Amino acid sequence: MHVRFLSVADFRSYEGADLALSPGVTTLVGLNGEGKTNLVEAIGYVATLSSHRVANDAPLVRFGAERATVRAAVVRDGRESVVELEITSGRANRARLNRSALTRPRDVLGTLRTVLFAPEDLALVKGDPSERRRFLDDLLVQRQPRWAAVRGDYDKIVKQRNALLKSAMPVLSRRGRRGGRRPDQAPVADEAASALHTLDVWNDHLAAVGGQLLYARLRLLRDLQPLLAEAYGQVSAADSEASAVYRSSLHEEAAAALAAGEVPEPDEVRGLILESLARVRDQEIERGVGLVGPHRDDVVLTLGELPAKGYASHGESWSFALALRLASYRLLRHDLGDDPVLILDDVFAELDVGRRDRLADMIADCEQVIITAAVGEDVPDALTGARFHVKHGTVTGEVA
Repeated sequence: MHVRFLSVADFRSYEGADLALSPGVTTLVGLNGEGKTNLVEAIGYVATLSSHRVANDAPLVRFGAERATVRAAVVRDGRESVVELEITSGRANRARLNRSALTRPRDVLGTLRTVLFAPEDLALVKGDPSERRRFLDDLLVQRQPRWAAVRGDYDKIVKQRNALLKSAMPVLSRRGRRGGRRPDQAPVADEAASALHTLDVWNDHLAAVGGQLLYARLRLLRDLQPLLAEAYGQVSAADSEASAVYRSSLHEEAAAALAAGEVPEPDEVRGLILESLARVRDQEIERGVGLVGPHRDDVVLTLGELPAKGYASHGESWSFALALRLASYRLLRHDLGDDPVLILDDVFAELDVGRRDRLADMIADCEQVIITAAVGEDVPDALTGARFHVKHGTVTGEVA
């Protein structure tokens, strides 16, 4: 798989730019702030319908423009597909595949698959649990695009359920829990019973959809673990083994089993979520927020016996984050029987010479690698290929 052509209009700093690409290594050279990362961000957006830099699409539209357009020609198994995305701030985006309009933009997912490593990925090691949850869920979608719908459904359920807990909290908090009730308590008790029934309904929805998502995450992490350990050892040449352990919000016994690597069947996961919700019902009602489910989980990254967060050096954290992406690449390559596009955004400046050379050896056989660098000399000589100069938001052409 490779991108043959990229065209952007009113995307980030670009009024317009076209870039012809080919298999092998392509390096975009330019000082910081000149626009090279915007181009690889556009490629990543075609693959994931999201940016690795911002949480919403508004910053992707050039200031003063109504919409941005990204178009990419993707070649796989000798056949070319053209994806065109129209990004409009505050409105629904639109997508075309081979000139045919699609009902939902997410229907283009799977046409292009990329693995993108950028400086922002340090947050996978040093940041909040939400960063690591997003990493898993994004990789799930890359593996099987259908998980985008499951993920969207689950987010809606969590939002609706939390809204119920918040709105019903005053009524549920003063409902009678013991003994009989006076006549004047009847309206409150009836309202509380209705709210509890509605909460039970949302619990069923959360357990059903959340159980699917949790099961998929656990399987993904099981498959990723050996590749992560291997990739970290290769890029760092260190003795410490990198590992990732799932930390669940389920009740203590279930969470311990999952942390030990168990992957229960989907129906069992659903039952565990319902059981855990029952155990924390009073706490959720008192606090007005959900406490159980995949949206409350984390992945604990460790080097040897210590958690990477708080203990790993900057170099170790950088290598760990890079290893997560390289392991993802190898997993997708195995699943697809084809190479995703590997994007390395400003990676080599943060690596010493040994790590640079080891990384170059690891990616030498990738079908397409797109690299950005402020200084061309930071890129190892082994990674030869096309090289373009980016300056003032324009691609001025290939340079020697």
